[in-house]
Amino acid sequence: MDLSTTLILLAAALAMTVFAGWRGARPPDPWKGPRLIPWRFLMIGAAALALLLLVHLATLFGAARAPWIPGA
Repeated sequence: MDLSTTLILLAAALAMTVFAGWRGARPPDPWKGPRLIPWRFLMIGAAALALLLLVHLATLFGAARAPWIPGA
């Protein structure tokens, strides 16, 4: 994956993390019924994807793996 694709996906993952965090933190509304979308789970998934994309971005800029990791 090249740099522009990584940055676009990183921005989308961060936006999804913030949006899902905002939606998950809202108080429940009993008049509307139960929430059918697991916003907190989506927030954690988007944050994990953002973390992986940050690691990929670091390797694109030349970061090397740690020498104590086997197979590095």
